[in-house]
Amino acid sequence: MENKSSSSGKAQGMLKSVSFSLMGLMIVLLVVSSIVEKFEGADFAVKYFYTAPWTIALWAVTVLTALAYMFTQRVYKQLMTCLLHFSFVIILGGAMLTHLTCESGEIHLREDGTTELRSIVLPFEVRLTDFSIDYYPGTSAPMDFVSNIEILPDHEAGRVSMNNVFKYKHYRFYQSMYDDDGRGVTLRVSHDPWGIGVTYLGYALLLISMLLFFFQRRTHFRALLRSPLLRAVVLPLVLLCSLSSQAQAAMPPTVPQSFADAMCNLYVNYNDRVCPLQTMAKDLTVKLYGKSSYKGLSAGQVLCGWLFYYDQWAQEPIIKQKGDDVRLLLGGKYVSLNDYVSGGKYKLESMLRQGNKNARRADEKFRLVSMVATGTLLTIYPIVDKEDRVSWYSWVSPLPDSLAFADFQFIKGSMEYVWLSVAKNDYSAAIDALQRIRLWQINKVTTAHLPSDARFKAEKIYNKFDYTKPMAMALTTVGLLLFIALCVVMSRGKRPRRPLVAVFTIIMLPAFLVLTAGIGLRWVVSGHVPLSNGFETMQFLSWVSALITLIAGLRCMVRERGVSSMLVIPMGYLLSGLTLMVSMMSASNPQVTNLMPVLQSPLLTVHVAIIMVAYCLLFFIMMNGLTAILIQTMSKQPDERKQMQIERLKVVSQILLYPAVFCLTIGIFIGAVWANQSWGRYWGWDPKEVWALITMMVYAMLLHTGSLKNLNKPMVFHVYSVIAFLAVLFTYFGVNFLLGGMHAYN
Repeated sequence: MENKSSSSGKAQGMLKSVSFSLMGLMIVLLVVSSIVEKFEGADFAVKYFYTAPWTIALWAVTVLTALAYMFTQRVYKQLMTCLLHFSFVIILGGAMLTHLTCESGEIHLREDGTTELRSIVLPFEVRLTDFSIDYYPGTSAPMDFVSNIEILPDHEAGRVSMNNVFKYKHYRFYQSMYDDDGRGVTLRVSHDPWGIGVTYLGYALLLISMLLFFFQRRTHFRALLRSPLLRAVVLPLVLLCSLSSQAQAAMPPTVPQSFADAMCNLYVNYNDRVCPLQTMAKDLTVKLYGKSSYKGLSAGQVLCGWLFYYDQWAQEPIIKQKGDDVRLLLGGKYVSLNDYVSGGKYKLESMLRQGNKNARRADEKFRLVSMVATGTLLTIYPIVDKEDRVSWYSWVSPLPDSLAFADFQFIKGSMEYVWLSVAKNDYSAAIDALQRIRLWQINKVTTAHLPSDARFKAEKIYNKFDYTKPMAMALTTVGLLLFIALCVVMSRGKRPRRPLVAVFTIIMLPAFLVLTAGIGLRWVVSGHVPLSNGFETMQFLSWVSALITLIAGLRCMVRERGVSSMLVIPMGYLLSGLTLMVSMMSASNPQVTNLMPVLQSPLLTVHVAIIMVAYCLLFFIMMNGLTAILIQTMSKQPDERKQMQIERLKVVSQILLYPAVFCLTIGIFIGAVWANQSWGRYWGWDPKEVWALITMMVYAMLLHTGSLKNLNKPMVFHVYSVIAFLAVLFTYFGVNFLLGGMHAYN
């Protein structure tokens, strides 16, 4: 019996060593493959590394040894844990089916019925009936590309657009590109009858098993939650958080006004125009809430709230909705960002498929917040190329390869420093950092590429010059009351006295001056006569009405006029007020940004949001690791106390590790589904995809401390977590700078 037990233990140990060694080898292989792709190209890397027969064999052996080791560990007794691991087997099986059975290619169609290019043989004919480009209202920015096709001989009609796949007998058609004359398109065609279904089944099992894992008993995660070391940390934190949430129930957290002012003083490329970041902040607040402030917070504080305190602001009912159907679905006139999702499902999905206009507006606000929170919209770093052309980038943008390393470090590190300073409530340091960013902006480009100081200051004053609504209400009310008064006077056959006329004329004078100042500031800011859109036209009409009212009032004061002549005054008030109200409608839904057609998918928002949550959690784990290393090397406390603190940090990190890895995994596969809906392939071995997978596998090792005993040692765990975070940094920054790829919009 002892020999059998000993041999069984040796076999189990060998399986463990082989399976985890193979997993480590796969990580190394993926790293090497991504580097090869950089120098030899994607096609070479895919053919000879990513999908080479020896790579596939290595994946197969890794899976088989892992299954055998799981069986010896009796993982099957823990249903969710077993299902979680088995879902990866199904996903890899689906990938294998796609690799072996999938046919893909492109067809080029013209509206005259010709097919000029085929790289895939179809058992039917495809004819392009028409192609059109949908544009954002009032712009030349494409919103969608739409191809209407017909399948022959069945005469079945189909519609292909970005993020809208047409399916026919297991063939999937995707919009790829269009001809310059707008009369021809290239469609990507994929025939994968087995692989997609199996892969999506694996994704579904993975999601279900991860969600239910937290409710499974007798797991390492549940044991960590019961740890007495954890109570010493978590219970005070829970109490502190509950008190904090009660104190902040009425007001979401944000930055001081001085910091918001410094932030808004930065230049930003917004709507193809360099302007104060304050302009974007105002448009964002109006877009979401319908007003330029929220609960006494300025627009700058609102933007900073979303940027630095996303989780808390996601619970704030700030997003104004139009349409009873959307309000009923989301839960009211004002909803929070979290109200868009229920049970992991995006509530607007069905209405968006039906083309509901109110749903599209609501969805635009949801996506906009995500772009602000991730920093995508904040293009505050100008870079001048050799031809003296300026391009603006955010700190999350992929930067040009020719960029000097010092500039790269500044762009990627300056806002990170601001972030850390805000996290430590060191707003003085944060403001200093923002001022250095502004100085960097000024020094990097010539004055020809930036608005003049006068124009910049004028725009900041204009943004704070929020006179339209109060003046509209005041002018309309005064005009209505004066009109009623004149009607009463007329009914009595009397004339209004000159002092009364003088009062109402004088009241109009400050309104006229304010309107003049507003239009003048807008003229300076825009650089042209402000008559280019509905808002500006209505503002100008209000100014003209006020001018006419003043002239009429002065004439009535100088000469005695009849009541009918004096009616010009109240009518001028009413017209001036009502046109201001109309201008408010024009400015109530500002177009903050135009998204690329391929990015108009809720899946992208969810994908980015979940990945960001994972990275944040992994950052906290890394910081715990650094703290433990400092305690171990620098603390003068007794060894017993130091070890208890280090162990406590390890327990907290392990608890954070489970949701972090799960979020990262789910985010990766949601991104794969989005890619399949947009480009017809859910995995393209893009460097960003590969390194996200590498990061997931690196951190998955830490989830297996029960098998990898050395990783269960507190200091080894912490050192590993610090080193592992380098994979996150490289995925987020290094890939863009060194490897490139298709994720240029991330």
